[in-house]
Amino acid sequence: MSAESWAAVSAVGVSAVTAGGVAYTAWAGRRTRGQERRDDFSVVTDRMERELERLGKRVDEQELESVQQRARLAGQEFTIRYLCGWLRSMVGFIQASGLEPPPAPRPMPEDVRPYLSDIEL
Repeated sequence: MSAESWAAVSAVGVSAVTAGGVAYTAWAGRRTRGQERRDDFSVVTDRMERELERLGKRVDEQELESVQQRARLAGQEFTIRYLCGWLRSMVGFIQASGLEPPPAPRPMPEDVRPYLSDIEL
């Protein structure tokens, strides 16, 4: 073999080794620290999306519960007003009959006082 053929073979060999090195570098470069961070970011992003969905459902449940509680309180308020009106009509009937209605229980509990003042009693 002549020197020229050795040079050609060695050039091919160097090219092959260089191509192999480039391929290895490209393969190794895929798993860089930055790529791992991107993978972690996608995992964290997916987890955060699931957490946000869970929190959204919880907020929806609490809003529904709040609406139900307001409806219940409105019903209780209406009931108290109805009973107070009925009591006033009974007292009026007793007084119209010439009798004296029984006195209200004394002392009035402190827990009741704020609610009765709201309905003008």
